[in-house]
Amino acid sequence: MASGDLTLSILGLLGRGPMHGYELKARIHGLSGHLRPVSDGALYPAIARLEKKGLVERHEEEGAGAARRQVLTLTEAGRRELLRRLREPADLDISDQARFFGLLAFLSQLRDREAQARVLRRRLAFLETPASFFYEDGRPLRAEEVGDPFHRGMLVVARAMSAAEREWLREAVAELESAPAGARPE
Repeated sequence: MASGDLTLSILGLLGRGPMHGYELKARIHGLSGHLRPVSDGALYPAIARLEKKGLVERHEEEGAGAARRQVLTLTEAGRRELLRRLREPADLDISDQARFFGLLAFLSQLRDREAQARVLRRRLAFLETPASFFYEDGRPLRAEEVGDPFHRGMLVVARAMSAAEREWLREAVAELESAPAGARPE
């Protein structure tokens, strides 16, 4: 898992409430699964960097047995950073599907429907830009133009996923835009 999406995952999960490192790791794994696993060698240094920046605090609590456990909490500065990342996601957070899904996992914490809609419109604009995995003479190839059955499969699946996502994005943006001013998302 890349540093930027790991940071967003840590801030976003702690934005929902305090948790200890093991629980945080399990929830990050739940979000990213086997495609982008997070190791202790990546997670704990990332937490330490966030602590050093004053975005996360650590304190001890009684554990289930005799062992005490370290509990992580988002600071006010951490909450501001989380909201900034949600309001102004990097281009890669918009263009990379896994990173975008990571962003979606926490977008409800933004609480500003117009800002949420802006993020979704950015993703929609990205998806509506013609693209392909394969090009000929600088032109994106469609599935019907590709001879290799596996390449064709990639394009067919990507087209179907993109169509479904664009439909959802349009619906979600319309819903966000039709809400009364000041209404908070559920």
